[in-house]
Amino acid sequence: MKAVIPEQVEVKGLCVDIVRTSRTKTASIKIDDGLVSVVVPKTLAIERVKQLVEDKYQWIVQKIALHDASKPASDREFISGEAYAYLGRNYRLKVVTGEYVPVKLTQGRLVATLPDGAKRSNLVRDAIIRWYKLNALRKIKEKVRRYSSAMGIEAKSVSIKTFKSRWGSCSPKGELDFNWLIVMAPNRVVDYVVIHELCHLKQLDHSPKFWKEVERVMPDYAEHKEWLKLNSGRLVI
Repeated sequence: MKAVIPEQVEVKGLCVDIVRTSRTKTASIKIDDGLVSVVVPKTLAIERVKQLVEDKYQWIVQKIALHDASKPASDREFISGEAYAYLGRNYRLKVVTGEYVPVKLTQGRLVATLPDGAKRSNLVRDAIIRWYKLNALRKIKEKVRRYSSAMGIEAKSVSIKTFKSRWGSCSPKGELDFNWLIVMAPNRVVDYVVIHELCHLKQLDHSPKFWKEVERVMPDYAEHKEWLKLNSGRLVI
């Protein structure tokens, strides 16, 4: 369950994930949650990838604009000094000008190194979201592994998604999906969400039997459930 750090490049103010695979001979562009990724053959040169993005630039920008128009307005400016929560602790953003480097948590700060330009705030936003998604996948997989071992169960798969009104889901096949924004909550609240979904592997509904199982694993779950109910509106980018 190790999280893989994707290859990333900056092209004309766009932050792009590169997904290399031996299962395709052609390149394709995907836009998910306003973020751009390119699926390419394993050995395709980076220059060819950049050229593909440049050729499709206007189409990509239009798709991103449609996504942005459908989102609630954010009061964030994505500039140095803004606070971003991770596992309940706030970290200040530091934006540095330079060749694009994925966001890093260094000495208590989220450091984004990005080229200067007109679309700088969009680029900072995309880089921050990528950092959250990567770390959400890594941290949640760690927690699933730890708690599933203690509970004597095993999930078929673990992934992160963007949900509008839920923090996690469990399919009848044992596939667990989590909202990546949950890692903005305190650590024990994230534990509660993981345990909640793992308990669905034993009991798919929310019957008294289900809640008894949650309580067995986390006796103080009600406290963290209530925190999430009261503070979910704060977990936004």
